[in-house]
Amino acid sequence: MQMIADLHTHTLCATHAYNTFNEMAVAAKEIGYCALAVTDHAPAMPDAPHSWHFSNWSAMPHVINDVVMLYGAEANVMDTKGGLDMPESQLKDQDWVVASIHSSCVPGLLTRKEANRLWLAVAENPYVDIIGHSEQENYRYDYDLVTKAFAKNHKVVELNGNSFNVRKDGIPNMRALLAACLQSGCHIAVDSDAHSIHQLKHGLTALYAMLEEMDFPQELIVNATRENLVRELKLHKKPCAEKVGGILL
Repeated sequence: MQMIADLHTHTLCATHAYNTFNEMAVAAKEIGYCALAVTDHAPAMPDAPHSWHFSNWSAMPHVINDVVMLYGAEANVMDTKGGLDMPESQLKDQDWVVASIHSSCVPGLLTRKEANRLWLAVAENPYVDIIGHSEQENYRYDYDLVTKAFAKNHKVVELNGNSFNVRKDGIPNMRALLAACLQSGCHIAVDSDAHSIHQLKHGLTALYAMLEEMDFPQELIVNATRENLVRELKLHKKPCAEKVGGILL
């Protein structure tokens, strides 16, 4: 199994990541990717880039080293009402928006009811494209209930390779989450959440094994084919969809 893109990566614009846009694009091409989403942390994270970072994408090229670049953000969910740390005016201008929970923004545990409420609210946000590393045990939610809402609202659920390094408590939950996505027809993405070239190159191995073991269908994996990715961007009414489609297809 091989993806054609990674839809959740970071650059040294956040100081706990270690490579530049160009370096990540070069590595992506070496892997065989045709597209790469750079989604650095939104401003509520302690070492996130300044808000201006997410409003200046006109300074960046659409293609680096023959890799189509999607410029976006990993927005932080801030409360159980699904509030994010970026204004709508900024969210709508991103090529790709990941919504994730980080302990620095939502500290402590959530009850199952609170976690359900949080993700059901995020599901209604028209500017969120993908749900990041939501298998975390501290924020466990009702997968069967919430993935139905994700599917209805065209939210992609991420399978996150970096969880094998930094969120190991959630690894046992991944299969249950995948099974719920399969049952609800919810699309998924297989992402490295890479903070370095090394993670970009090696971060998906365990995820591939899990997907093959479950015989997860390729048509539900948005970054499995060029056609799937372009279709998903159009479904999300992304301004970049036509341009990206013209390059990829």
